Amino acid sequence: MKKIIILLLISALSISLPAFAAQEPTQSDMQILLEKIRADKKLLVAANMELTEAEAQKFWPVYDEYQAELDKLNGRVADLIQAYAAEYNKNTMTDDKARKMVTELISIDQAEAAIKKMFAPKLYKALPAIKVARYLQIENKIRAALRYELADAVPLVK
Repeated sequence: MKKIIILLLISALSISLPAFAAQEPTQSDMQILLEKIRADKKLLVAANMELTEAEAQKFWPVYDEYQAELDKLNGRVADLIQAYAAEYNKNTMTDDKARKMVTELISIDQAEAAIKKMFAPKLYKALPAIKVARYLQIENKIRAALRYELADAVPLVK
């Protein structure tokens, strides 16, 4: 079951992301992809957390809040990819534009670390430390798979 869900996540990305290199993704394409990933992700987390009923009652509201923050970051990533795709497809990248994109990418990475730091205490209130570690591992694995698919689909700057 767990591997099937991971494969669904990766296949959803594999089908959708190559379009980034060929054309500018539309906002609706990104929204559909994000909704699919969000639903599959929650299933994957639920299948792997082994939560008691009491833990689940405390965990899922924190999870939803955490995901809302990650959604903001994902929106920034989507905006950055769309901006890059536009520059790439028109062959209009400049040093100044590249510098701004790199700055935004670093800012997104820093924001992701800040979100983890902000939510760790909330997770510890909801779950034992071992389950917090498990959840963060799951989250990291999912995000690593997404980053891999993005890296594979997005061509190098020309």
